[in-house]
Amino acid sequence: MFQTLFDFLFKQYGDYSTLHIVLELVAAAFGVWSVWFAKKENIWVYPTGLLSTGIYVYLLYQWSLLGDMLINAYYFAMSVYGWYVWTRKVDDTHFIPITRTSIKEKWISGWLFVASILFVYLVYKGFDRWNFWSARIDTLTTALFFVAMWLMAKKKIENWIYWIIGDLISIPLYFYKGYTFTAFQYFIFLVIAIFGYISWKTHLRNNLQTASR
Repeated sequence: MFQTLFDFLFKQYGDYSTLHIVLELVAAAFGVWSVWFAKKENIWVYPTGLLSTGIYVYLLYQWSLLGDMLINAYYFAMSVYGWYVWTRKVDDTHFIPITRTSIKEKWISGWLFVASILFVYLVYKGFDRWNFWSARIDTLTTALFFVAMWLMAKKKIENWIYWIIGDLISIPLYFYKGYTFTAFQYFIFLVIAIFGYISWKTHLRNNLQTASR
């Protein structure tokens, strides 16, 4: 029974190069650290995220997972932007605070979601990979994560909701694709995202109470 479970989870790695296995483990580790730092509202979310996404862009290109590769390329770019936003001061002593999305930002999120779906669909069609059902799921998760990353860069608490939904979908999807280490990474992402939402919500509530005094 143990052998059957082991083969289910890791047998596909027998066809992978040692370099790719090591890179996936390193990328997953930095990805977990990045989400942990995000939960803590720590600027190290971005350096670790850049390392993780940079490695994943290379790996996903090698594995021909175009939607996932686009997600990580976008993460990489948004990490640079988020790094800038998070280090910007609103006055001499305070950095950008955690806030809720405004009406305008909700509209932008909606348009970004729709535009992401359309963009990834066109990419898959262009590379003749829309024939797989997993491509449709990739398109959905890409759109969710595009919005989540933009909201996180803006320090909006709702980013965690998009991460949680996307993680829930990604866990079984990566198991199906045969990338067990990455599936485990998304499981850890899910747990951290839930606690991240709780932590940011508490932080936001405390800030509002302080401001009202």
